Amino acid sequence: MSANNQENIFALKVDVDTLQGYLEGVYPMLEVLAKHHVKASFFFSFGPDNSGKAIMRIFRKGFLEKMLRTKAPSTYGFKTMMYGTLLPAPLIVEENPRIIMDTFREGHECGIHAWDHVKWQDRLPRLSHEEIIRDLTKAKDLCKNILGEQPRSFAAPGWQITPTALAALDSCGFDYMSNTRGTFPFFPIMKQQSFQTLEIPSTLPTMDEIFGANGIDDSTIVPYYLSLLKEGINVHTVHAEMEGKSKISQFEALIRGALEKGYRVIPLSQVARSLKNTFRSEIISGFLSGRAGTLALQQETIPPHVSQKG
Repeated sequence: MSANNQENIFALKVDVDTLQGYLEGVYPMLEVLAKHHVKASFFFSFGPDNSGKAIMRIFRKGFLEKMLRTKAPSTYGFKTMMYGTLLPAPLIVEENPRIIMDTFREGHECGIHAWDHVKWQDRLPRLSHEEIIRDLTKAKDLCKNILGEQPRSFAAPGWQITPTALAALDSCGFDYMSNTRGTFPFFPIMKQQSFQTLEIPSTLPTMDEIFGANGIDDSTIVPYYLSLLKEGINVHTVHAEMEGKSKISQFEALIRGALEKGYRVIPLSQVARSLKNTFRSEIISGFLSGRAGTLALQQETIPPHVSQKG
């Protein structure tokens, strides 16, 4: 059992990366969550959808294999894959505020994923503290204007984080953030700097990392996920573009299965409020199988499928 919480928890984190995921994936997920009387944390990309610029990731080891394995063109759509290049980058939330408003009205947590998802994921090490603050402020202000209250949480695109970004996030007054992959909540240390905002890492692999590999398909992925659930706190990241669309039946089956196994399905904000004893932990850069490039990992307990960079 967790030292902080004796209950078995399945915390749901929903990332909304693109305009397509926002328009087509959020409502089906809200229907599933309402059907099972559970809540989740939704993290929205608020600004422009520059998904087409992500094509530069093709030069990263494993990116093309992942695109083919997960059938990315059909998952995201060719139009989405041209935004910001051959097509103008549309604004995701501002032009369609009703979707985030409905999510909020149904009692789900609404946090910030990014202002510009691709910019954060692909350019973060080159962004200054001031530029990061400007983008965070734009997302926070738009969220407050629509919902009437400040967002209380942040989740980094692609699990990309730097000490500069952590310092900027500390200044935002968030209750918690979810920027890493790991095993238990912690207060972060990165490159010998300590930070004050609680980190709640994702503990389970995402569907795009494991689907299509090692015999995992539509019929086996839910039993596989259920086999990974541990005692204490489990944090699972899903995507509106995948679980909200073509994998909506698997999304519902996973929630049903977790409930049947006795897990409480809750938002990350509820996890943050329940914690009593939280330790400091180091953030390092490393690799996960099924994901191209490096990402932020909790150092203390590295899962078997992780190899440390360098």
